[in-house]
Amino acid sequence: MKAPIVTVSPWWTPSVHSDRRPFLIGRNAIQASLRGYFGREDFIEVDTSALQISPGNEAHLHGFVTEALTTDGQAAPFYLHTSPEFACKKLLSAGEQRIACFAHVYRNRERGPLHHPEFTMLEWYRVGESYESLMMDCVRILALAAETTGTPKLTFRGRECDPFAGPERISVADAFRRHADIDLLGSVMPTGETDRTHLAAEMARVGMRIADDDGWADLFSRVLVEKVEPHLGFGRVTILDEYPVSEAALARPSAGDPRVAERFEVYACGVELANGFGELTNAAEQRRRFEIEMAEKTRIYGEAYPIDEDFLAALAIMPEASGIALGFDRLVMLATGASRIDQVLWAPVAEYGR
Repeated sequence: MKAPIVTVSPWWTPSVHSDRRPFLIGRNAIQASLRGYFGREDFIEVDTSALQISPGNEAHLHGFVTEALTTDGQAAPFYLHTSPEFACKKLLSAGEQRIACFAHVYRNRERGPLHHPEFTMLEWYRVGESYESLMMDCVRILALAAETTGTPKLTFRGRECDPFAGPERISVADAFRRHADIDLLGSVMPTGETDRTHLAAEMARVGMRIADDDGWADLFSRVLVEKVEPHLGFGRVTILDEYPVSEAALARPSAGDPRVAERFEVYACGVELANGFGELTNAAEQRRRFEIEMAEKTRIYGEAYPIDEDFLAALAIMPEASGIALGFDRLVMLATGASRIDQVLWAPVAEYGR
């Protein structure tokens, strides 16, 4: 097998850097503004380690693996984290109440206009507060980013979103019904188990393609990507709420409907910006969900990641809380008018491929 080719990057040519520099200065200004926001809200900024026992336990997230060596040469696998989430929740278990974190995170198999193998995740957590409080944070943060760069609209490749208008809030089930004419919750049992046959029949009825080896999660993702997401965040911000519990591995079930979870995502200009939870604090249930996710990862990709036992032990004493992850680089893109994530990174990773 041939080794991937690493190409010479254009970023260090003065003329190219000059074109990118306004985006980068905008990035710094937005980061300073957001730090001011969290300071006014009595958050403590924390700095978590990127090197972890587990990079995360979601089936479709891919980590970078390395080895840690003892002084006598014994090796143990470690991973670069895909999110600071585990570390942040350990800090909540230790007694922190409001924390925020600008973390460099690492995700393998991801590169494109909106994806980069190393990027900045902004995460914040509120102990004892509902996940609706995070929605309000997002509304304020998007408006603040626009104010900081002096733009009346968030933009991405000709698409526009007014961050100062009231957001649209819609459940995933209602979005499936509105944009795809599909009954989603008819395929989710009160136990959270899913019915592939029902969802496949709904998709066949509206003429969507189905592969024999598609699981329920594959079908859900196809409808979301092809039929729902193209309609989100145009004109105003969209908050897509109440994901099926099987699609919310770290979120607690909704008190109003056990088929769905306290999970939401924020969209602007068709771009997914943030993913928030009412946090699951049941360690036994979290372990069960991680095991399901890793079984699915093994089925699809032939590999799985270890479970961070330190995290599960901390989760058992973690207070009720809500937390969210926001793609900081994507927010900068929309607030500065950049068309690719590389434009808003001070030092992008070199291109690689065949």
